[in-house]
Amino acid sequence: MAGTTKNSNNSAVSAKKPPRESFSRHIRKYWMWYSMMLIPLVYYIVFRYIPMAGNIIAFRRYRAGSSIFGDEWSGLKYFKQFVRDSNFWRAFRNTLLLNFEYLIISFPITIAFALLLNEIKNTRFKKVVQTISYLPHFISMVIVAGMVREILSTSGPINSFITSMGGSAIQFISLPQWFPTIFVVTGVWQGLGWNTILYLAAMAGISPDMYEAADLDGASKFQQCIYITLPSILPTIATLLILNIGQLCGSGAFEKVFLLYQPTTYETADIIATYVYRMGLGSGNYSYATAVGLFQGLINLTLLTVANKVSKKVAGTGLY
Repeated sequence: MAGTTKNSNNSAVSAKKPPRESFSRHIRKYWMWYSMMLIPLVYYIVFRYIPMAGNIIAFRRYRAGSSIFGDEWSGLKYFKQFVRDSNFWRAFRNTLLLNFEYLIISFPITIAFALLLNEIKNTRFKKVVQTISYLPHFISMVIVAGMVREILSTSGPINSFITSMGGSAIQFISLPQWFPTIFVVTGVWQGLGWNTILYLAAMAGISPDMYEAADLDGASKFQQCIYITLPSILPTIATLLILNIGQLCGSGAFEKVFLLYQPTTYETADIIATYVYRMGLGSGNYSYATAVGLFQGLINLTLLTVANKVSKKVAGTGLY
């Protein structure tokens, strides 16, 4: 009995959890990891969260040189003002249309390109293709816009080919009907390779045993993609689709549109971000521009929430 009691006491002691590490000792032990987190943390606090306080001027009248939070309460004055502005609704429509057109074209192309890259067995050739497709992502948008303007100019290679075939030169940059095509094509070219990285990483985690079993069953490469690869990376596809839908009304395309558009293409090129820029920094209507930007943020939040709920019901996965 004494031996049994002693053994049970030893078991109880060994079953006890190890003493918790003190907070200060934990920080000293992992200080390198926390120091790496410091830079992005400071960035988000300084450039993302603190500026949110400035949204108050959407409800207050702001005058340059006065209080940073406005002089007097204006309520929903600026919201009612942009709702009645036809230029705002034109920018709102263009934002949705341009981003939606880019999404429905680039999203399936990116997945298909990732599937094709995954099937390349020659490692050296695969690296060359990946490098070539990744490079446009690292080119400055200013340079990309300059390249586009030169290629599409009346004396550029495209118009030179058109005139050599007996046609007339087309002023692509100045015609509003051509801007959506320019926007989508340049976006696909610049982001195709970079956007495949997450898909390739997800494909790398698929067990080779599944493909070997499919080979034994006589499944073709196309059937393996449809029944093994795509279902395996479905969570990644759903997550990226949710994020893209959440940006349908976003301002991520501001730089490209700002560098490529002009007054003659406002009809199809002017988006909310460029509209806010003109109203705020261009005209000095900071309160009005802030109200439009706040409305844009609410639309993005709504789209993200709806897309996440739909994804959870359809694909069984979501961001939260």
